[in-house]
Amino acid sequence: MTTLPFADRLLDWFDRHGRHDLPWQHPREAYRVWISEVMLQQTQVATVIPYFERFMARFPTVTSLAEAPQDEVLRHWAGLGYYARARNLHAAAKQIATQHGGRFPDHYDAVSELPGIGRSTAGAILAQAHGQRIAILDGNVRRVLARHAGIAGWPGQPRVQAQLWDIAEQHLPQLRLADYTQATMDLGNSVCRSRAPLCLLCPVGEDCVARREDLVSALPSPKPTRARKQRSTQILLIRDAQGQILVRRRPPVGIWGGLYCPPLVAEGDSLETAIDDAGGRPQTAQGLPPIHHAFTHFDLELQPLLLDADGQAAKPGIAESDERVWIKLSDPGSWPGLPAPVRKLLESLDPPTGLPDSAKNSSQETSPCPAPSTASSSTSKPKGSTARPTPARSASASSTTSRRKPGSSGSSTRRD
Repeated sequence: MTTLPFADRLLDWFDRHGRHDLPWQHPREAYRVWISEVMLQQTQVATVIPYFERFMARFPTVTSLAEAPQDEVLRHWAGLGYYARARNLHAAAKQIATQHGGRFPDHYDAVSELPGIGRSTAGAILAQAHGQRIAILDGNVRRVLARHAGIAGWPGQPRVQAQLWDIAEQHLPQLRLADYTQATMDLGNSVCRSRAPLCLLCPVGEDCVARREDLVSALPSPKPTRARKQRSTQILLIRDAQGQILVRRRPPVGIWGGLYCPPLVAEGDSLETAIDDAGGRPQTAQGLPPIHHAFTHFDLELQPLLLDADGQAAKPGIAESDERVWIKLSDPGSWPGLPAPVRKLLESLDPPTGLPDSAKNSSQETSPCPAPSTASSSTSKPKGSTARPTPARSASASSTTSRRKPGSSGSSTRRD
């Protein structure tokens, strides 16, 4: 029996079982596909959909995105993580506005020159929006092709990646490139899953090497593991006489770049130095329960310290500017773009007391502002409501610079 070409079998399966109702498919325009592709890097489809819809409602065109302040772009991105993606989107929109008259380019070289767009993302945009015959190699597609062709080795290795690109290009059909591109991603998402794959339902399983040789669970080869780093830092919740909390814009590079956040104690700084740098003169301090957040390469523990500034240090002592603002706990709708764990922390505080809901009825008292302590490698946590914060390693900017620019390796990984 003659086996139909890979693409023909996949398209037939897609017509019956693929996803045809994703919001960026209606209409399937380059700008909409671009936004969705960037959002889908390292993020699940179900998570992306509401963010995509809100983002498109506010920035319906390239021009509207280019003209918007970066703070507003980041505010609409907050919660998706990997904030360099949002900054790259904004920069790319400005480049499109100035170099392409506000129209998303339809040539591969021009698309791949935009910030944050690599080989696979460029191919996904042009194939889906314009039906161009260009391959993609995101995480789902890598898994499908590695198993089907029996390619061993971690797909992030240049040698393995080159093999997979060759195979991806060989399988391209002559027609229906938009549907084929979506079909390859859908197959990896729903059938050729990383865990518990449904091989009996696979439309290309008949000649799958991994299935034939019982290698499905072994392919693709996993990335060599490294011990995850553990980091800890204090986050200073400086409260003024009106019960507002101070937040400052983070540096553009590094952890939560460009977003607003209460001051963090930098590595090597004393608590007193951090407070002086923030511009406050707190009278009392209270340790709150720590919160934990996982980044790609490390785990971060934030140790909140609630600091009450004296009357003189409220508005006059720490003036508002583009770089720092006071926010009302009772009005989260007015908050600037905040990292998801920070927003969650602030939302948990009771506006009248500034304490977490679980602690506002506690009989423990705050203590006078502690003597300075020098940040070190200790990971001890503040206990109860004592005001003696422990030194901590900070999440420095270098801790996130190891992340690649989205799309820079020529692939976008969907956790889906």
